[in-house]
Amino acid sequence: MFAGLTVVVFIVCVGAGSVNVPPALTAEVLWNAFSGQPQPDGMAAPIILSSRLPRVICAALVGASLSIGGGAMQGLLKNPLADGTTLGVSSGAAFGAILAMTFGITVPGLPFAGTMVMAMLFAFISLIIILSLAYRLDYSLSTNTIILLGVIYSMFMASINALLTSFAGEHVRDITFWLMGSLAGSSYANAAALAALAIVCGGILLGCARELNAFAIGEDNARHVGVDVRRIKLLVLIAVAALIGVCVSVSGTIGFVGLVTPHMVRMVVGPNHKRLLPATLFGGACFLMLADLVARTILSPRELPIGVITSLIGAVLFLAIFFRMRKGR
Repeated sequence: MFAGLTVVVFIVCVGAGSVNVPPALTAEVLWNAFSGQPQPDGMAAPIILSSRLPRVICAALVGASLSIGGGAMQGLLKNPLADGTTLGVSSGAAFGAILAMTFGITVPGLPFAGTMVMAMLFAFISLIIILSLAYRLDYSLSTNTIILLGVIYSMFMASINALLTSFAGEHVRDITFWLMGSLAGSSYANAAALAALAIVCGGILLGCARELNAFAIGEDNARHVGVDVRRIKLLVLIAVAALIGVCVSVSGTIGFVGLVTPHMVRMVVGPNHKRLLPATLFGGACFLMLADLVARTILSPRELPIGVITSLIGAVLFLAIFFRMRKGR
C-alpha cells in the first residue's frame, strides 16, 4: 500500500509545478527515460528530466532517510519525542556545512562534495562528543543521559551556527535560506549520494528491527533476550548520524519529518519495527515530496523554505496525534 502511494505521489510531484504536466504524460516521460525510448515532442521531457526529477528524487530520499532515522531513534530511546535531531547531530552537521559554504571548501571535480563531507564529518564529531560525555557520566549509556546531552548540545550548536552565520558576509542570505531547508538546485549527483547512504545505513537500521522491538519493552528485557545493548545502540546511532549528515548537506535542516512520520505510520501498521521501519521509509518520502510541492507552488514563482512547510504541517499533525493518544488513554 505505502509503496503504491509513493509511486502515485512521485508522479504527481514530478508533473506539478509552474508548468503542469498531466500525470499520464509524466509517467510516459519517466518510462521512456528509464527504458531508453524516444521522448514525446514538446517541453515536458526537458522540464521533467533536467529540473524536477532530481529534486523530487532528493526530496523522497531525504524524507525516507529522516523518517527511518526518527523511527529507529524512537524505538531505541523509548521516547516519542526522539528523532534524528535529538542527539544534536543535525546541528553539528549544519555547522560543518556552514563552514564549507562560508569558506568555500570544495572537493576537486565535485562542487557539492565539500559541503557533504564537512556535514558528515561534523555529524560524526558531534556523535563522538555526545557519546563520550554520556560514557563519562553513565557507563551504560542510558537513554535519558543521551537525550539530555543531545538537547544541551543541540542548543549550544544552534548558538554557534547563528554566530558563524553573522560573520558569513555575502553568504548570509544563502545560508539563512538553506538553514530553513531547501531542495533548490538538487542534482542527480546529490540523489546518487543520498541513495548510496540510504541503502547502506537504511539497510543497517532495517536489520536491527528485531533488536529495536526488544528495546521498546526495555533495555533489561533486551539484555535478557540476548541483545548486545551497547553494540546495537552504537550501530543505530552511527547509522542515523550518517543519514542526517548527508541529508543536511543536501537539503539543510528540515524539522518534524523524523518526528511526525513514524507516529503517523505507527497508527496504521502498529509498533512492530519489522513492519514500521519499511513503512516509515515510504511515508517519509511521501510527506517530504508533498511538502516540497507545496513549498515551490503555493506562492509560485516565489519559493518557500521547505522547513517552514514541514514545521507548520508537522506541528499541527503532532498535536492531533498527541490529543488522539491522550483520548485513547
